[in-house]
Amino acid sequence: MADIKAEGSKQRDPLSSLKWASREEARRSQYLACPIRQVVSRFGDKWSMLVLYMLHTSETGVLRFNEIRRLMTDCSQKMLSQTLKNLEQSHLVHREVYPEVPPRVEYSLTETGKSLMPALTALIAWGKEHFNDVVTD
Repeated sequence: MADIKAEGSKQRDPLSSLKWASREEARRSQYLACPIRQVVSRFGDKWSMLVLYMLHTSETGVLRFNEIRRLMTDCSQKMLSQTLKNLEQSHLVHREVYPEVPPRVEYSLTETGKSLMPALTALIAWGKEHFNDVVTD
């Protein structure tokens, strides 16, 4: 009889599994909807912050595609084009097309992009200060 009770106590309540799955699903939903995750994913890739900083530090605040490409020599044309499109879709960069032959396209920061610059500048300052601590080859 004691063996039956011991085995019976090992059985799980079917509802506890459902509650656990429900909690896990809620955590996953919160993770996927996290504002930090959603926002940083828009410009946290290898090239976006560099493009944003190039536009921010340019004399006029406006750069053409080839000007950016000359500054970022290790970024391929395809990758730069994709990065600029992503930044435009995220409303961080404005793309101005002029009806000329050949067409002239200029990029600049939007107001949202400009509002990101203090945080990006602080991150760059932190990176310079802690470069040797973080980058160890």
